[in-house]
Amino acid sequence: MNNNYTDKCKKELELYVHIPFCIKKCAYCDFLSAPADEKSRFVYMEALKNEIRVKALDMRSNADITGATNEKELSDYIVTSVFVGGGTPTVLDGESLADLLKVIKEYFDVAGDAEITFECNPGTADFEKLKLCRDAGYNRISIGLQSTMNDELKTLGRIHSYEAFEQVYSYAVKSGFENINVDLMSAIPGQTIDSLNKGIDRILELNPRPKHISAYSLILEEGTAFWKMNEAGELMLPDEDTEREMHWMIIDRLEKEGYQEYELSNLAIPGYECRHNIGYWIRKPYIGLGLGAASLFEGRRLTNTRNISEYIEYYGSAIADTDNMPFSEDILLNREDEIEEFMFLGLRMTRGVSKAEFRGRFDTDIEEIYGDVIAANVKNGLLECSDGFICLSRKGQDLANYVFSQFILG
Repeated sequence: MNNNYTDKCKKELELYVHIPFCIKKCAYCDFLSAPADEKSRFVYMEALKNEIRVKALDMRSNADITGATNEKELSDYIVTSVFVGGGTPTVLDGESLADLLKVIKEYFDVAGDAEITFECNPGTADFEKLKLCRDAGYNRISIGLQSTMNDELKTLGRIHSYEAFEQVYSYAVKSGFENINVDLMSAIPGQTIDSLNKGIDRILELNPRPKHISAYSLILEEGTAFWKMNEAGELMLPDEDTEREMHWMIIDRLEKEGYQEYELSNLAIPGYECRHNIGYWIRKPYIGLGLGAASLFEGRRLTNTRNISEYIEYYGSAIADTDNMPFSEDILLNREDEIEEFMFLGLRMTRGVSKAEFRGRFDTDIEEIYGDVIAANVKNGLLECSDGFICLSRKGQDLANYVFSQFILG
C-alpha cells in the first residue's frame, strides 16, 4: 500500500493473526484452537484474508471499528510487527502462510524492517515449508519445544519428539532464520530439577543457539485435560517451592550464558528481544485478525467473536457493510482503565514503569495516584525504585499477580 506520508511521521501499529488449528489439543492448552480438516482450514483462511482487507479498508474510511476521530487514521500508521500465532500456524502448508503475508502487505503499510513472526510446532514443519516462509518475508520463528525430554513431551500431549525438534531447528537455520525463539516449560508433571537442568544443557548445545527463549511455568487452566486430572488427584506436580526453584534456575543459568530477562519469563540475547510482545506491555496499538483475536486501537479494546461459524459467515463473503462486525467484546477505555493497564502491563517488563513516561502520558506524577501502594510494596520487598523506574523485585515477580492487583483503581 502506498501513501503520501513518510515512515518517520507515522505511529507504529502491530498486527496479530490467529490460526485456530492444531493436530491435537495439548493436555495443558486452553487457547482457542482445535483440529480441522483441509476444507475447513481453506474456508477459514479465505475468511481471514477477507477480514484483513475489510479492516484495512475500514480503518481508512474511518468506520466504527477503530473509534477513529479523523480522516487520516490508517495513513498515520505503519506496521512494525506481525505475529502469526495459534493454534498451530504450521498446520497450514507453506504456500498458505506465504500468501497470508502477501495479503497483509497488500492492504497494510508494513515497514521494511518489521519483525514478522510465526509460531511453529516441530511436528508440523519441514524444510520446504520453512524456506517458503522465509522467502515470503517472515524473519522470526518461534518453535514450541516445551521440553527436551520425550517422556515429558508425551505427558504434555505434544505430537513431536525432541529429535523432531532438533531436525526442525536445523531446517529453520538452513532456511535462513537467524532470529529463533524456543519455548521451554517448567513445573511439568513428573519433571525434576535434574531433568530441567539437562533440558537447559541441550538448548545451550544447539548450534547456533536460539536468540530468544520463552521460559514459563505450567499453569493449570480450567477446562483443560490437566485441570480435570488435577481435580481427580491424578497429576503429579512439583510443589510451589520447587516450581519457583525451577523458574529461577532457568533465569540464572541463561543469564550466565549471555541472555537477559527483559520481560517476565522471556530472555533474549541483547538486540533480539521480541518487539511484538514488548509492544503489548507498552500498550502500542495493535489490530487482532482472526477468530477470537483482540485489538487495542484508538482507546478501545475489541475482541473478535470466538464462534467460528459466525466468523466465517461474516467474513466468508465479500461484504461492504462494516457497521456490525462480529465482536465478542467492545470496550471504550476511560482514564482509569488506561492508568491501570499502564501499570500492570508495564510492570511485566523487568525495567519496570518509567515515572517520566507516566507523567508524560497522564499529566500527573505517579506518586499522586499510587504513592501509598508503591511505598507499601517497596517496604515489603516486592517493588524496587531506581533511576526513575519502578520495577518488580525477584520476590515481587514470584507474587506478580498480587502486586498487579494493587494497582486497580476504585
